[in-house]
Amino acid sequence: MINIKQKMSRGVRESISKHSFSSRMIIIGIFLVLFSAHDLFSFSEAQQLQFGFYSETCPSAESIVGDVVKQAVTKDPGNAAVLLRLHFHDCFVEGCDGSILIKHEVNDDERFAPGNAGVGGFDVIDNAKSELERLCPGVVSCADIVALAARNAVVVAKGPFYEVPTGRRDGLTSDKSNAANLPDVEDSISILKSKFREKGLSDKDLVLLSAGAHTIGTTACFFIMSRLDAQDSTISPQFFQVLRSKCPKGGDVNVRIPLDWESQFVFDEQIFRNIRDGKGVIKSDSVLYQDNDMKNIIESYLASNESSEANFAADFAEAMVKIAADFAEAMVKMGAIGVKTGVKGEVRRICNATN
Repeated sequence: MINIKQKMSRGVRESISKHSFSSRMIIIGIFLVLFSAHDLFSFSEAQQLQFGFYSETCPSAESIVGDVVKQAVTKDPGNAAVLLRLHFHDCFVEGCDGSILIKHEVNDDERFAPGNAGVGGFDVIDNAKSELERLCPGVVSCADIVALAARNAVVVAKGPFYEVPTGRRDGLTSDKSNAANLPDVEDSISILKSKFREKGLSDKDLVLLSAGAHTIGTTACFFIMSRLDAQDSTISPQFFQVLRSKCPKGGDVNVRIPLDWESQFVFDEQIFRNIRDGKGVIKSDSVLYQDNDMKNIIESYLASNESSEANFAADFAEAMVKIAADFAEAMVKMGAIGVKTGVKGEVRRICNATN
């Protein structure tokens, strides 16, 4: 069996040998590579999920979600990160079951948990659900829509396409108390590792799904004020001044700033360079580089030969192939956390309320 990274690397090498590309063209080419994971991933924890689950019952399901997401991200590029974050926060509480979408009148649902502050994208999911209900009523679950929307958001941001196994059922409950243990921007590296391991995710998954996913999107000054006030030593002096100018002491904590200062709307490797160079915006990103294991993982994604301009394009392309493939694998792995299938859940008619 060909390893997925080897498969993509070979394709990129062949493209480089046949054509003369600029670095940017090579990067775009990598991100648009469509690769199948049908026989390359194991889902022991979610054996009933299937690739193409809706191929007979609602053949256009994935394309419909894709169209809705593309429209949303085209209208507001920030929606790519919003949808990616929505999927992450759904999966980390009660599994990937769409429970974060449920809305109660008394505000005791997951949306109102402190760790879910600022989570959005609900309108995009609702739009996709409305279109799917019109064409295939009662067939496509909201949980699957969230997972597919996250994938397509990554693709629109010039990230990797990856196949998403579907067949999730929607959860029946949503309680903000269940979201009390979400990863937090103030968590130490040991706590972050523990929270990810509890979900069956590795240290590499932590780097990719936490820091790596922050290659796109923004955060509010609220989430970095404490480290600025404490003059966190993991922030480079020059970048500290940049952050402080955007988030002054006593200023508006709702002001939003990029998580990846160099390329906030494009899926690329820059976030790892930022973390290495003391330009991590939030603490939970910066602390990764203070841990030897995490540091080695980050360095593995930055191991291109920048000293030789002649080799840079090919080396950089190989590094991006590795990041893209590993990120896709981690996303599919996360998407299988605690899923409900068969009779363990339902297919909601509207996503913000149970049937």
